[in-house]
Amino acid sequence: MKLAIITHAEHIFYKEQWYAYAPYVREMNLWTQKAQSVSILAPQREVVPGVIELPYRHEAITFYKIPRVSLKSFPNILRSFFYAPYILIKIWMVMYRADHIHLRCPGNIGLLGCLVQILFPGKKKTAKYAGNWDPNAKQPVSYRFQKWLLSNTFLTRNMQVIVYGDWPGQTENIKAFFTASYSKNKATTAVDRSFHEPYQFMFAGSLVSGKRPVYALQLVHRLIKLGFECKLDVYGEGEERKRMASYIHENSLETNITLHGNRPSEELERAYQRAHFLILPSKSEGWPKVVAEAMFWGCIPVVTSISCVPWMLDNGKRGILINAELKSDLDQLRSLLEKPDQLSEMSGRAKEWSVQYTLETFETEIQKLL
Repeated sequence: MKLAIITHAEHIFYKEQWYAYAPYVREMNLWTQKAQSVSILAPQREVVPGVIELPYRHEAITFYKIPRVSLKSFPNILRSFFYAPYILIKIWMVMYRADHIHLRCPGNIGLLGCLVQILFPGKKKTAKYAGNWDPNAKQPVSYRFQKWLLSNTFLTRNMQVIVYGDWPGQTENIKAFFTASYSKNKATTAVDRSFHEPYQFMFAGSLVSGKRPVYALQLVHRLIKLGFECKLDVYGEGEERKRMASYIHENSLETNITLHGNRPSEELERAYQRAHFLILPSKSEGWPKVVAEAMFWGCIPVVTSISCVPWMLDNGKRGILINAELKSDLDQLRSLLEKPDQLSEMSGRAKEWSVQYTLETFETEIQKLL
């Protein structure tokens, strides 16, 4: 099988290997393992891979470099329109040579891929929509258009579209899916969690406004003010780091809150095992991988009620659903911290649910799609 991957994920060529964002590559290594050859169409960066990048495990990769596409400013929009015909031609060329076409959506490159795949109704195709598939979610026009086009079985033929969450009223080509990080062998190493002071909180993800990392700091800070002994470990990098560092310094929280930056997955795994709670007050998510990872180790997620999160958390039975409103979220957390037995039960339910979604199960489901 000749597999073609159309993605907006930026790639790095280093020491005769192709690298990209680690969680993405771990998954793509499962998609590519049965392919004889792999064609990847994506933007490229000329940097040395960092701790959050991993190499593909495939010996026959052909990479097709395309320009980065952005619609976040007027100059970028003009530049994107200028490059669009060139990118469309390259996408057509890659798809023409493939036996199986795999699109990564949503994104600007995924949008162009959705348009070109219409010209190949007879080829087997899959698309992963890694964003929020909630039909009622407020999203950019380009995201809504991709969802409409992927669901249109007249224009999009011979394609299975995997989405996060089981939503009513979907077309027959839309398949509820999941993702995974850990092997079933690790499930036996997860221990029952007891909840007591000092309460260990963690945040893991990009430090960008959409994930509200500063709100995580504020929430833990308020708990400390109420007299609870709390610590917060923050993993990730991004534009909000300076603001977070200033907040920590201004409120003398250096002994309570630590910014670790980007760390290897092994270190993050140990952090899940230590932490009582994961805070992720995001504005938007698809399948928040860090939430499922935390649950695997019995770490209780504290997450905004978005996308498929209420389903993951069984509407609050396997985790804590918040609304990013400080007073109500604080009242809910304070009440639960006074009920350690209830928290232990919640932790057990979270772990029991998450261990269903192992890498072995994930690999089996991917092979069915191929």
